[in-house]
Amino acid sequence: MSIPQTQIPLPGILRAHAAWLENPLDGLQADLSSLTLNDEDLHDVALARAILVGTTLLDANLAGADLSGAVLKSADLQRANLAGADLTAADLSLADFGGAWLRNASLSEAVMHRSSFRRAKLDHARMFDASLEESWFTGVTAEAMCLHRSRFYEVDWSDSALGFAQFYHARLQHCRMADITASGASFHGAFLDHCDLSRAVLDEAKFHGAAIVQCTFRDANLRRADFRGASLKSGDFSRAVLDGARFGGSKLVTADFRGANLAGAREMTAEQLLQSLTDRATILPSGAHGPYMRYSGAERP
Repeated sequence: MSIPQTQIPLPGILRAHAAWLENPLDGLQADLSSLTLNDEDLHDVALARAILVGTTLLDANLAGADLSGAVLKSADLQRANLAGADLTAADLSLADFGGAWLRNASLSEAVMHRSSFRRAKLDHARMFDASLEESWFTGVTAEAMCLHRSRFYEVDWSDSALGFAQFYHARLQHCRMADITASGASFHGAFLDHCDLSRAVLDEAKFHGAAIVQCTFRDANLRRADFRGASLKSGDFSRAVLDGARFGGSKLVTADFRGANLAGAREMTAEQLLQSLTDRATILPSGAHGPYMRYSGAERP
């Protein structure tokens, strides 16, 4: 009769798993489900494709660990050190990474449904082609994080630091990004649908070629932002600061610029402004107050 893994010392489980990764006939896949491994030193551990359902790893050291393809459903990794860890294609649904350190970690192709990363450190982490639903990234630090082609549905990024983050061709639907600080972030070619970016700091952010549908940028800082070639359908930019922003070739279909500061905005056309909403509180590209009137020349800075 085989011995349950819960009765095998951890080093033995890891050795058997390493052998299994080499040849499934020679070893045994690690199943650490429901175990409590708080404060364990597991740096550089090889747990690719391991099963860690409901495992508790509070404050554990998993720096450089290989957890690619692992199943971490409902695992608790609060405050764990996962710097440089490989979580590629892992299932992180319902897992809690609150306050965890994930600098330079790979979360590419991972699945995160109802996962929590509140106050986690994700600077320079990679999240290519990941799938996220109803998850929480509130208060995270994710400077220069790469999120290319990932899909976000009802994900909360509120109050996060996302400076120079790269949402290249990402898909964000019904996401909350209010009060984020994301200077220089790139949403090049991204699709943003019904997202809330109220009061966001997005100076010099890049939205080149993005499709932005009914998103809220109320009171946001969008100084020198790049909207060239973007489609902004029914966006709310009321009281936003857009001085020096670029709009060459963009489509502004009923964009709401009432109360917005467009002073010095570049490459805006009369047609763009006529399709938008402006009022007496709008500062037009010329510095004059709105509303915009045809043939006024106020579209030119």
